[in-house]
Amino acid sequence: MKLSIIRLTYAIHQLKDQMTEVRKLPHKDQLPYALYRAAQVRELDRLAIEQFSIPSLQLMERAGSFAFDLLRRTWPHRKSITVLCGGGNNGGDGYVVARLAHEAGFTVRLLPMVDEARLQGDALTNAKACEKLDINVISSLDIDTDHGVIVDALLGTGLDRQVEGRWAECIAQVNSMRTPVLAIDIPSGLNADSGAAMGCVVRADATATFIGLKQGLFTGDGPGCCGEIHFDSLDVPAKLYASQILTARRLDWKREKTLLRPLMPTAHKGNQGHLLIVGGDQGTVGATRLAAEAALRSGAGLVSVATREASCASIIAGRPEIMAQPIEDPQALRGLLKRADAIVVGPGLGQQKWGQSLFDSLCETELPVLIDADGLNLLAKQPDRNEKRILTPHPGEAARLLDCSTAEIASDRIAAAEEIQKRYGGVIVLKGAGSVICYGSGRRPAICSEGNPGMATAGMGDLLSGVIGSLLVQGYDMASAAEMGVCLHAAAGDLVARDGMRGMIASDLLPKLRSLLG
Repeated sequence: MKLSIIRLTYAIHQLKDQMTEVRKLPHKDQLPYALYRAAQVRELDRLAIEQFSIPSLQLMERAGSFAFDLLRRTWPHRKSITVLCGGGNNGGDGYVVARLAHEAGFTVRLLPMVDEARLQGDALTNAKACEKLDINVISSLDIDTDHGVIVDALLGTGLDRQVEGRWAECIAQVNSMRTPVLAIDIPSGLNADSGAAMGCVVRADATATFIGLKQGLFTGDGPGCCGEIHFDSLDVPAKLYASQILTARRLDWKREKTLLRPLMPTAHKGNQGHLLIVGGDQGTVGATRLAAEAALRSGAGLVSVATREASCASIIAGRPEIMAQPIEDPQALRGLLKRADAIVVGPGLGQQKWGQSLFDSLCETELPVLIDADGLNLLAKQPDRNEKRILTPHPGEAARLLDCSTAEIASDRIAAAEEIQKRYGGVIVLKGAGSVICYGSGRRPAICSEGNPGMATAGMGDLLSGVIGSLLVQGYDMASAAEMGVCLHAAAGDLVARDGMRGMIASDLLPKLRSLLG
C-alpha cells in the first residue's frame, strides 16, 4: 500500500513537471542570497507540512527526484550508483534516489548504515520500497569496485557531535576513492551552521540542497567539501520564508557589480578619491606595492604611499602612477592626511619602532581607516573600539585579536567575526574560504561564495586591502566597500584560476580587477 502511495506521488510530481516548463538546475550564480541556520530550515520544512498541507513524503520524493536528476545531468555516462543511507530524513532522501535509479535501469548498490528496525516515518517507508524492489544491499564499500557515482545520504543537518566509529570509517573510505560523490542536502560530517568539519567530512563533487541554503555550506570547510552547490526549494510556497529571518547573506560579484556607480563624462582624478597607504618597512615593501597597485587597478584616482625612504624606489619601479613619499617621522604624515580620503595601514608596516609610531599617529584620525596585516598585530597589543575602520584579519590575526587559538576561529568563523566586531567595532572581514563580513548594529553578516584555494598565497590579503581602500575613497560606505571589494577580489581570483590554481600569485589578479570593473 505504501509503495503504491509513493508511486502515485511520484507520478503526480512528474505530471506537474510535464505541464510546466522543464525545471532547470540552478547553478552557482543562480543560488538564493538568503542563508539560514539548520534549525530554521527544519522549521520551514515543518511549516510546509503543517500549515500548507504538503505531505512530508512528497517533500522527500521531490528532494530525491531533484538529486537523481542532478546526478544524471552531471554524470550522464555513469549508469551505476552506490547509495549510502543514514537513519534520518537524509537517509530517506537517499532511499528515494536508489529507488528512482533502479526504476531508470541503473545498477544500484545500497549501503544502509542503520538497521531497518531503527528507521521511522518517511525514511522507513522509502527503505521498505527499496526492499520490495530487491535492490542490491551491501555491507561495506569495495575500493576496487567501480561504484559509478557515490550518493552521500549518511548524515544530515542535525549533526551535533563529532563523527566517530564506523561512520568515520565509511567517510574516510569514500574520500580515499576517486569515484564522483553527490551529497544530499549537506556533505556528511559538515556542521550546517558553522561550516566546520565535525571530525571528518565527505568531500563531495556536487551537493543538492533543499528548501533553504545553510550558511555552513559557504564558509570554513564548506566550500572545499560541497563541490558545486545546487538548490531546489521543493516548490514550497514563497510566503513560507517570511516566517524566518535570514541569519546571513550570500555575496557574489554578479550582484555586487550592479551597485557600481557609472563614470561621469566629466570625471577627473579628484572625483575618484585619494587613498593613502602606510607601510613598506625593510623586507616587506612588496606588500605595500601590491596594495597600492590594486587600489589603482580598482579605480582610485590617486594613491600615495607613506613609506621608508629606502623603499620609495622599489614601490614606484615600473609603476610611476604610485606617489611614494618618504616618511621617517610621524609628524610628516600630517600633510598627506590632509589630502587623503581614506587610509590603509598595515601591509608591509612591520611591528618595529617605525611601524608602531606611524600606527599610533593614525589612531586619532577622523578618516576611514582599513587596518590589515601588521596593523592588526599592533592593534591586538593595544585593543580599542572604533566604528570608523575596517579590519581584515586572516584566521591567525583574528586569533591574536581575540587572544585565542586559530582552531577556535576555525570552529565557527561567523561567531568569531561577530566577536571581533563586538570588541573592536567597525566592519570586520574575516578572510579565508568563504570570507565573512560582519557589521554590528543588528545587521546580518555576509559570506562571499566566490574564490578558490589557489588564492592561498602571499600577497593576496595586501591586494584585498588595496581594493577595499580604493572603493572607500570612491565614496562607497564602509560596508559596501568591504562587500564589493571582497567579491571583486574573489571573482578576479576565479578568473585567474581558469588557467589553473597551482602557482597563482597575487599580482596575477591585477589585470582581472580592471576587466571585471569594466
